[in-house]
Amino acid sequence: MGPFMTDKTTIVTGGAGFVGGHFLKRLREAGDSRLISFDIREPVTPLEGVDYRRTDIRDLTAIELNEPVDRIIHLAAVHTTPGHAPWEYYDANVTGAMQVARFAEKHDVPLINFTSSISVYGPGEDEKRESTAPAPVSDYGRSKRMAELVLEDWQHRSGGRLITCRPAVVFGAGECGNFTRLAKLLKKGLFIYAGRRDTIKSCIYVEDLVSWMLHAETQVVDQILFNGAYSERYTIEDIVGTFKDLAFPTAREITVPAGTLRSAASVLRPLSAAGLGIHPDRIEKLMKSTNVLPVWAEEQGLPTKDRLRQGLERWRDATQGAFV
Repeated sequence: MGPFMTDKTTIVTGGAGFVGGHFLKRLREAGDSRLISFDIREPVTPLEGVDYRRTDIRDLTAIELNEPVDRIIHLAAVHTTPGHAPWEYYDANVTGAMQVARFAEKHDVPLINFTSSISVYGPGEDEKRESTAPAPVSDYGRSKRMAELVLEDWQHRSGGRLITCRPAVVFGAGECGNFTRLAKLLKKGLFIYAGRRDTIKSCIYVEDLVSWMLHAETQVVDQILFNGAYSERYTIEDIVGTFKDLAFPTAREITVPAGTLRSAASVLRPLSAAGLGIHPDRIEKLMKSTNVLPVWAEEQGLPTKDRLRQGLERWRDATQGAFV
């Protein structure tokens, strides 16, 4: 027997992406009968029953829906850093937020559930709580903070509900990002620490992120802002050690001095676009902590502790050990 079906209509921007695919799968399992994805790309593995629309989030003016929309899950963004020219982050993330706000206003959408980023805090060893003042240092972080303000303005004007999640590094099947690169290196048998092993890297498994965002929708308040990260201060060494315990027991670990890596990155940077070099900005990111605390999630009683190993196990099992 299938799930209990509802007549709720949900739009997921970025539905063909990593988090978007997991979100749509969860909503289908929950029985949402009308799911619409807005994405500039086609999904790698389409889900049955989802209305996928090739749509550029930067321009939603031509889209007309003859049905009420219950909520927008706004995930679409340019986020890879490094990897884009500065203007691209603002063009996609700020313009996209403005278009979503206008669309929501035009169609009387009562709820926007939005993924921002912990990049709005800027990197650093100090703890970042939801009450910490934003201090972004990257174009990505600045563009996400601007998008937050755009949607906060929509909420104030419309009287709708706004949920803003600031996720840390999100890992899981289909991620193709930091954790995937780490797993590939361990599979080859060697992981190189960039200058230090105690860099704190806040993180969250994608299924937990989706659960937290959906839980926030059950709280009947006008605005919710929360950090999407586990409570433990996981270091890169903690993460590598957990990967090794689960799947790569023979992989070796070495630490290369920061200066050596910086010099190598400068020499090899011209090859980074072809995947053969090392981008200096990526080296710097590896040496800077992101120390984020999930105060709201803890207050809500959500599972925030001892989740790294479980998340990696679920990812391993879902991909038959491939971590893709």
